[in-house]
Amino acid sequence: MQEFLAMTYYWLKAGHVIFMIFWMAGLFILPRQMVYMHTSVPGSDEEALWAERTGTLSKVILIPSIILVWVLGLALAVSIGAFSQGWFHAKLLLVLILSGYHGWMSAIAKKMARGERPLAEKQLRLLNEVPAIIAIVVVILVIVKPF
Repeated sequence: MQEFLAMTYYWLKAGHVIFMIFWMAGLFILPRQMVYMHTSVPGSDEEALWAERTGTLSKVILIPSIILVWVLGLALAVSIGAFSQGWFHAKLLLVLILSGYHGWMSAIAKKMARGERPLAEKQLRLLNEVPAIIAIVVVILVIVKPF
């Protein structure tokens, strides 16, 4: 199995990077859409429109992308023997955190679609920076492999 994965290394890597870009794009868009939903009146047509958009974003981009990022990423890790490398453990931890952030933000978006406002607009704006910070560290870990 590992031999097959090694032969497909570049395809796995390309797919992983492509779907990571899609996932990150969705994670950048989600909090922004939530900011717009936050400013709309609960129960209004505008809120319903933003709720529909966040739902579509989740179904079309976020959920398929996170699944493919994980599947391709783990296959890639197996193909290069990354599980014994320190940089990979740090990356894996950050991707787990980012996955948790994704789930948490999706849950907040669903609450907002029901008219609740569990977070302030300023908090949503600040949370929009989380994926960027994690992406920076992950890219450094993968390219530089500092440990």
